[in-house]
Amino acid sequence: MDIFIEKLLVTDAEDLYNFELGNRTFFEEMVPTRGDGYYNPETFKKRHETLLEEQVIGGSCFYLIKDHNSSIVGRINLVDMDESDKIGYLGYRVGQAHTGKGIAKKALKLLVETVTDEGVKQIKAKTTTNNIASQRVLEKNGFERIGTSREEFEMNGRRLKFVYYALNISS
Repeated sequence: MDIFIEKLLVTDAEDLYNFELGNRTFFEEMVPTRGDGYYNPETFKKRHETLLEEQVIGGSCFYLIKDHNSSIVGRINLVDMDESDKIGYLGYRVGQAHTGKGIAKKALKLLVETVTDEGVKQIKAKTTTNNIASQRVLEKNGFERIGTSREEFEMNGRRLKFVYYALNISS
């Protein structure tokens, strides 16, 4: 599947809300829940506006992963940028109907190319010990596993830990 990434826009709010709501159960199987409030339409709209403001100010880049029809199939973000050290923290998610097609791998490659052009030197990421697919996506894009948290947490009746990764980008 051909995909592209595009910075988050004000006009994406409704489609993004529908994407998140439609994939809520699937996402919550692998990552901690964002809570019921996140899915309230008014709260979501305000949160969307906050993300857009944060993107303008700098320090975070929010991208949507879209297919050839410009439909949202996922999202990928680089947040909490350390401007002095040029380090950002990765987050991504692909909708259930689009998993297993290499979309996350392609989107991450596109993101790395994009932020490299903007001077980012390192990208850090974390995933859960049960999210093997996410671990593979990171590793296939050159991320190095740098550790696993000592603390466990419970999610969906399972005891999990976080697995940490980093990608050092050379100019």
